[in-house]
Amino acid sequence: MIRRRHVIFVSAHDPQGTEGYYGLFQAGCRRFRTIWRIEAQIGPLIIESEDLAHWDLELMGPNWRVSTRYDFLRQDSVIRAIMAQPLWRLIPRALLWTIDELVSGTLFRIFRASVRFGLVTVYFQFWILAWIGVAIAAGAVAALAIIEVLGWDAIIGVLVGVVNGVAVLSGLRPLARRAFAVLVAGHWPYTRELVAGEKSPFDRPIEAGVRHLVDVARAGEADEIVVVGHSAGGMTASLMVARALELDADLGCHGPHVVLLTLGAITPAAALHPTAKKLRHAINRLAVDPYVTWVDCQSRRDILNFWDLDPVEDIGVRVGGRRRNPVIWQVRFRGMVSPQFYRRLRWRFFRLHFHFIMAGDLRAPYDYVMLIGSPVPIEEWGERSSEVFASFAPDGTYQVVANQDLVALRPNAKDSEITNDLPPKIPKRKRRRWW
Repeated sequence: MIRRRHVIFVSAHDPQGTEGYYGLFQAGCRRFRTIWRIEAQIGPLIIESEDLAHWDLELMGPNWRVSTRYDFLRQDSVIRAIMAQPLWRLIPRALLWTIDELVSGTLFRIFRASVRFGLVTVYFQFWILAWIGVAIAAGAVAALAIIEVLGWDAIIGVLVGVVNGVAVLSGLRPLARRAFAVLVAGHWPYTRELVAGEKSPFDRPIEAGVRHLVDVARAGEADEIVVVGHSAGGMTASLMVARALELDADLGCHGPHVVLLTLGAITPAAALHPTAKKLRHAINRLAVDPYVTWVDCQSRRDILNFWDLDPVEDIGVRVGGRRRNPVIWQVRFRGMVSPQFYRRLRWRFFRLHFHFIMAGDLRAPYDYVMLIGSPVPIEEWGERSSEVFASFAPDGTYQVVANQDLVALRPNAKDSEITNDLPPKIPKRKRRRWW
């Protein structure tokens, strides 16, 4: 049984930052206490540095007690700086990203992997292009009015049109921010640079997280170390663990067991680009590592993740019989919340996406607070969640179930070579329901 757990959490590309995620965690703990008869105590938020913060969580059942140190990798300053950059830098990069997705064939590969995520990508690209298009149209109308109606010189008309277009572009920025167009326009161009191995603003926090992970593992004070990556954080967490294995090849072999837990990850969307060699090499390393366990949680109802997708084979990585990871855990959000609450959630796509890191209002095999705070190893939750869930009595007593056959949901792969240097080819799926 786990008694001490150390979590390193990597958030999505989200500007709400450390304080916002601490607030989400507090709300999750309050909801958790109402549905589980388990005492939950959460400590204060402590900011350690520009890159790290932490708080403590303690869960106590009648016959068990687990202390969890919850570290938060702070990317706040980087994300906010990207979103606040001037339009002359933000817009051209977003436009180049949109064109590159089409020209490189990445958008078609994303649609092949997940029609729903492909539609989400096109939706955000539409808002970016609409934002630019409205500004261009406003500038053109102003220029024509100056030249044709007032009869002024063409040069003056063009200058007035440019100024008016820039003004409209700036004026629409708050609206584009609410539509998440600014967030996406800033996020994906830098993500493409990161996964290709180029210099990126995320290099510093990632390297800080890697060093911290190695230090925590060498300290040996925890029974289990869990690197949690949510949404875009799943990609960052994967890069972190792979980099940590480069610094310490014995990570997870001696001392605490190391688990990579990816929740609603959008990693495939980044890995499907032909230049994403760094990310595909990281996934290759994680897929075959004998000591690090990777658990990938997917949800059919979450359109912002890749449901029913093999995060190794289906992005073009081939490791053959050496494959050990990941454990694929398909999570049912419907079973976590009441029917009334679910009806309110099902069309709030971003809120549903965040349900991976929030508690439900019903006891269920998946509950984030229970997952990171229970005495059961994360791997067992991923492999046999229903059995583990049933082993907790209504009063919170945990009864270890003996002589269980643990069958991992790790797909078998054919023997072949990794194709990290080539644009990945997505195999035909045997079944696919995009809705």
